[in-house]
Amino acid sequence: MESYRVVVIGGGITGTSVLYHLAAKGWSDIALVERTELTAGSSWHAAGGFHAINNDPVVAALQSYTIEMYPKVAAESGVDIGLKLSGGIELACTPERMRWLQAEVAWHQMMGHEGARLMGVDEIVDLVPIVNPDGLVGGLFDPDEGNLDPNGAVYAYASAARNRGATIITHNRVLSMKRTRDGWQLQTEKGPIRAEHVVNAAGMWGRKVGQMVGIDHPVTPILHHYLVTEDVPEIMAIDWAMPAVTDLEGWTYLQREQNGAVLGVYEANPNHWHPEGAPWDFGATLLPPDIDRIADELTIGFARFPALEAAGIKRWVHGAFAITPDGNPLVGPVRGLPGYWAAAGVMAGYSQGAAVGLAISNWIVDGDPGDDVYAMDVTRFGDWAADDSYLLPTTHQFYARRFLTTYPHEQLPAGRPLHTTPAYDDLKAAGAQFGVTWGLEVPQFFAPVDFVHEPSLQRDNALPYIAAEVEAVRTDVGAYETGVYSRYEVTGPHAQVWLDRLLAGRIPAVGRMGLTPMLHPKGTLMGDLSVTRIADDRFWVIGSYYLQEWHMRWFTEHMVDGVEIDNLSGRWLGFALSGPRSREIAEAVIGEPLEGFRFMDARFFGDVLVARMSLAGELGYELTVPAEQQATLWRRLADLGVTPVGDRAIDSLRIEKGFGIWSTEFTQAYTPGETGLDRFIDWEKDFVGKEAALAERAAGPKRRMVTLDLGDCDADAVGDEPVWVGDRVVGVTTSGAYGHHVQSSLALALVDVDVSGAVEVSVIGERRPATVLTEPAYDPSGSRMR
Repeated sequence: MESYRVVVIGGGITGTSVLYHLAAKGWSDIALVERTELTAGSSWHAAGGFHAINNDPVVAALQSYTIEMYPKVAAESGVDIGLKLSGGIELACTPERMRWLQAEVAWHQMMGHEGARLMGVDEIVDLVPIVNPDGLVGGLFDPDEGNLDPNGAVYAYASAARNRGATIITHNRVLSMKRTRDGWQLQTEKGPIRAEHVVNAAGMWGRKVGQMVGIDHPVTPILHHYLVTEDVPEIMAIDWAMPAVTDLEGWTYLQREQNGAVLGVYEANPNHWHPEGAPWDFGATLLPPDIDRIADELTIGFARFPALEAAGIKRWVHGAFAITPDGNPLVGPVRGLPGYWAAAGVMAGYSQGAAVGLAISNWIVDGDPGDDVYAMDVTRFGDWAADDSYLLPTTHQFYARRFLTTYPHEQLPAGRPLHTTPAYDDLKAAGAQFGVTWGLEVPQFFAPVDFVHEPSLQRDNALPYIAAEVEAVRTDVGAYETGVYSRYEVTGPHAQVWLDRLLAGRIPAVGRMGLTPMLHPKGTLMGDLSVTRIADDRFWVIGSYYLQEWHMRWFTEHMVDGVEIDNLSGRWLGFALSGPRSREIAEAVIGEPLEGFRFMDARFFGDVLVARMSLAGELGYELTVPAEQQATLWRRLADLGVTPVGDRAIDSLRIEKGFGIWSTEFTQAYTPGETGLDRFIDWEKDFVGKEAALAERAAGPKRRMVTLDLGDCDADAVGDEPVWVGDRVVGVTTSGAYGHHVQSSLALALVDVDVSGAVEVSVIGERRPATVLTEPAYDPSGSRMR
């Protein structure tokens, strides 16, 4: 029986990149298994365009890495990949879209694309003379975009991997897989293969390969059209590298193809194809074009590029590629399946292939992906995401919105509502406008039941309702639903010892709770958690609801005997009371006085767990009950005159107070010293990541978290905007909101440690003056929480 350390399943751009990156790290006992020929899934018929920008900064940096790898792997392999770094232009046809591009150009520049800039209509036409300027307002040019020969790129990676000792086996479909004591056994058409690790890079077959090991990945094929023209005289006359063009209002993209052009369409009504995964016997085959379905978009495309309408069509390309609900790949290990790795759903393979290969190879060889790749992490979806009632509408939505503007705080409707709490109907009747986190409906704000939200790049029409919620918390009492928190019960004779090792903070006494970071061995954050000690050997660990699969994977990887973990998320729910009257309300609910209940006390009163804490910076009490009692609890609070409060009010309140949260201020990319979470570390004990944390403590962090006051303006930072001192980028915003109580636009930001005083922040692409505050904007002494 053949045996390898790693077997990669799938011979497209992702699989060959994974193979190459493993080989580049010195592993040669590795193989790629492909059911037919290399490229025979989606890779062979791709248009071959690539770009470096993504809505996640880490993924954007990794896409830049993908582009940087192309000339290197071409040189190493000797394979011509037809690389053309011609740049790309995004067109704007409305002032609102141009303002959006103005914001985007700052993002491009912050990510290192220093040549990115806005363009006027005349310059666009000079660079791409076949563009019809009618209706254009301008555009954004990024030089770090281009296209290549998709087949050449795959064979370049494959050849370079072979040269480093890797094996490639074609015409050998994997039939089944099963766990063994020390890895995996694959049954293939050419016989069994043993492997320590298996990587699912099967593209349109990724869902089926996952099902072989008992996991249903939320990935499905969707159809895509583009056409290739005959020679176009106007293009033949262009003797410079013509940039690719994306017509954002027209749902089309254009790139030069020798003396003709590729015109591709992201239509408003796409079709799925074999949602369960492509048939096993489907080869390098195209589907008949469905021109009627894309007729409207083609009409717009030919109007924008009229020279193409007179050209003959050399060929239609109508094929499928794999897509996930949010368009990003599914990457990483899966809890309960040691040695199995996902590298599936890579829709933008020629922008992300090397990124996935780098992350997976780092993870397998070094035990860590090397970057905060949560935006690609397989754990960002639960089992629920593979249900067709969610998977099909969300992937349809992502494809159809490929070129549309998604505004701050905009909530998209597909696949919803999927999961709700028992109080959902009552909160909806109270005017809740919901968002979604990990499939769960979460109140964003409360408004009249006939209110229609109008998202905007500036402050939107929800502002007065959010202001009222903030005012209720600051002057009276508000209640925030805590379904957004995950809850894990940790029990057993070794529970305290295990938590003491895994968490960097002090483990509290019975009846108390504590805040603690959880660290990676390299010293970066793996969690911003609270721990409540209910009994000597019974603890509740609280985190973010959407991270529960990610945290459970980490907990499982560090599990020891004598410890049990039960994920209680969704089984215990409640509300966080905040405001001057919160004690009065909590006492009315439990029927007992709370005068002696100290800050960070936590204990049961009957079925109600009461914990004294507050994210809003006011006197606060969290009330948690069994899920079946949550609706009754809400009705009691409503009868007592409590104002319901949503996420957006909480953001305003916490930012006024300078409080960070996970996914914005706290991520895997940051350290406890940078974020201020080091103040919760118990330096006297041993814990995972202590050596790295001590090194940072000794050297001092290079960056620090601060509050920025932007004063009176019509828009707020949303996160990931550059912070400037002169012409130097000195930091990045992490989140922002209007401070309703202090009546100023505020942002939290991670900046160089020596930055103070006056700075500028890019908000919707405009540099706005801001001041680095020396203390929180609201109640710096913390007296209101006491």
